[in-house]
Amino acid sequence: MPEGPEVETESLHEAIHEELEKEGGNLLRAIALSTSLLAALAALASLRAGATVNEALALKTEATQLQAQASDQWAYYQAKGIKAAVQEGTRSAFEAAGKEPPAALGEKVARYEKEQDAIKEKAKELEKERDAKVEEAEHLMHQHHKYANAVALFQVAIALGAVAALTRIKLVLAASVLVGLGGLASLAMLLVH
Repeated sequence: MPEGPEVETESLHEAIHEELEKEGGNLLRAIALSTSLLAALAALASLRAGATVNEALALKTEATQLQAQASDQWAYYQAKGIKAAVQEGTRSAFEAAGKEPPAALGEKVARYEKEQDAIKEKAKELEKERDAKVEEAEHLMHQHHKYANAVALFQVAIALGAVAALTRIKLVLAASVLVGLGGLASLAMLLVH
């Protein structure tokens, strides 16, 4: 059988691969660039989310300590009230027996009541400070959730970028960029405030 003309398929095969690489190469570069940018933004948002939750937890701990101190003050307040009531009861017993109560009893009652006023003010001051810490912690937790949402958007965008790289579908890359822009908008709003 006569041999037919020999066609160099190897060079043709190389040319086809080069063209495919050129076409896919630009898309892959765009995906790689956008994905690395999204990963950097996700890392920034993640760090801020972690920092806000840590600060909120520290404030909650401080608020708990302040609550314990306020509770101690209220217990001290009650103790002074009990002491005053005991002194008042002793004075009433003297009066019921028809005797003149010692002047020291009345003085102690007055002293305990005065001390109670100072203790009550200290307890209220501690509770006010506690409330401020709780409010600030709640604000930080709210910020934490917004940072976490931005991180989630960045992660979805990165995943879509991976799908775009595997399938080489430009529409998926566009979706990745749009979701990433949503994460960027969320992050920017938080950083501006």
